[in-house]
Amino acid sequence: MSRKRILSAAALALPLALVVSGCASGSSEPASSDAASEGPVRIGVVGAGDPYWETYKEAAAAEGIEVELVDFSEYTQPNPALSAGELDLNQFQHIIYLATYNVNSDDDLQPIGSTAIYPLGLYSTQYDAVEDIPDGSTVAVPNDESNQARGLLVLQSAGLVELEDGGSIFSTVADVLPESKVKVEALDAAFTATSLPDVAAAIINNDFVEDAGLTFEDAIATDDPSDPSAFPYINIFAAKAEDADNPTYLKLVEIFQTNKDVLDGLQEASGGTAVFVKTPAADLVSSLTEVEDDIRANQ
Repeated sequence: MSRKRILSAAALALPLALVVSGCASGSSEPASSDAASEGPVRIGVVGAGDPYWETYKEAAAAEGIEVELVDFSEYTQPNPALSAGELDLNQFQHIIYLATYNVNSDDDLQPIGSTAIYPLGLYSTQYDAVEDIPDGSTVAVPNDESNQARGLLVLQSAGLVELEDGGSIFSTVADVLPESKVKVEALDAAFTATSLPDVAAAIINNDFVEDAGLTFEDAIATDDPSDPSAFPYINIFAAKAEDADNPTYLKLVEIFQTNKDVLDGLQEASGGTAVFVKTPAADLVSSLTEVEDDIRANQ
């Protein structure tokens, strides 16, 4: 089987259920009293300082659920912490990232609810447009597998690189063809922004854009989160497999998806770029399984 096998159309065609702007300010029924007696639900995130997380904690408390946020500085940390039982849930990753983790770690963490899709942006402090980037210059992309591939596809759409076999969710910098306009260097996702003085441009994950003194409007190129092929990039709440049907955890997903103040805060934190989605958990699991199968087939 070709190493470049792309996700089947069945996985990519799953519908994106958009959250309408007239969402309720809170869920209609409070959680059971048992939820409050179980102690705090520990949720791992990257970027707990964003104000909407405090709003979320307050919304959960109003439903009888105490939430404790555990902040991580690197994407590699929350999944092992969840698997080890140090967390009850995490919310920081998209489906492809989780699939890559599960396969590489022989784990079975599961998505239990969707949050949003965020466009991935290309930024530069030296050039105002993609067309201004000189031939032969260097562009940085994140080095984790899923975001590296997505970043490379953004560069290809912008005309900066050509990828072997047209590119896929498995593309790496090794797939950048010699005839490409620029050279590509893979760096830790937390460092692509700080590399900007030394490179022509960089793909920067949303969590690090504002920390770098940039705004989302500064992006000189992005991908399209409304495209059906973006489905595996839906961000999710993840839980251990045995907790996938936990009613308290599912209530926390519902609160996140339906509380207007939380969503408004998330949209503000994303610079207006978030595309909210309410996707059935079964569809998220189907997409996860599809991606995991493709990853194993390409190893």
